[in-house]
Amino acid sequence: MNNFIVMQGHTYLEEKDLGIIWSPQKDKGGNVPHSWKRMTEVKDGDRVFHYVKGNIVAISTASEGWKVASKPSIMQIHSRWNDEGYLVNLEYHELDISVNVRDKFNEIVPLLPIKYSPFQQDANGNQGYLYPCNEELAIKLLELISELNIYHIDEEQLEFGIDDIRRTEHNTLIPVIAETESEVKTKIRLGQQKFRNDLLQLWEGKCALCGIDLSELLRASHSKPWKDSSNEERLDPFNGVLLCCNHDALYDKGFIAFDGQGRLHISSVICDDDYLKYGLVPSTKIQIHSENKAYFKWHKKNIFR
Repeated sequence: MNNFIVMQGHTYLEEKDLGIIWSPQKDKGGNVPHSWKRMTEVKDGDRVFHYVKGNIVAISTASEGWKVASKPSIMQIHSRWNDEGYLVNLEYHELDISVNVRDKFNEIVPLLPIKYSPFQQDANGNQGYLYPCNEELAIKLLELISELNIYHIDEEQLEFGIDDIRRTEHNTLIPVIAETESEVKTKIRLGQQKFRNDLLQLWEGKCALCGIDLSELLRASHSKPWKDSSNEERLDPFNGVLLCCNHDALYDKGFIAFDGQGRLHISSVICDDDYLKYGLVPSTKIQIHSENKAYFKWHKKNIFR
């Protein structure tokens, strides 16, 4: 199961009534924007978060995979767009209370990918139609939706209004959110377990920097983070390095990096006098595999401070 965010704007009501999302195939110049082409990635059971005018207003489930289809006749879409497009049938679940992205942006922004983010750094939505939604971002959106829309019983409350009970029983969001969260967390857990096991073998069960070999203190560090990686990259053992807890945290936050030769780079944020404190030796060179190089370079360019 994959997750997406669709930027609908004025098309939301029409598409919700039809139970679909639809985009053209090509623009007037014959180009295929990435956010339209991404429609061909949607499969049966995938989840879609619906963004309209600054808010997440609904979550839906694809009832089948994408297909080529003409623009529905009742949809008022700009005439410059081709009538042939991509269509996905969805089961919409509209929120009683929408999630304002700007209000929650401090929680959302750390989970946004560098490439193909649905939101700009000022919390506005990016132009385009369908964007990927990585698992970590999906879990955060589900948490925010749950906080606002799912009725939680107060343990100290002895009497419940009949309307509250009915709303809980008939709230279709509850099973959708529960199923989505369970599937997403399972996907992350299984992926991380495989990634860790592969890195333990690849790095001979030792921290690449300090040699610690106590398994409980070792972390499988992604060079290209989960949020920025494709499904294949997330599980690629060469997209990572085995590090102890201390060095993992430094690598994850961009305080250290490795170049294509495996040479350690230390951020200027860390004072020279503190190198010993953090177990860092300038110009240390670790033994790497050729397949690590592209990932190390990506990390150094995009994460390193």
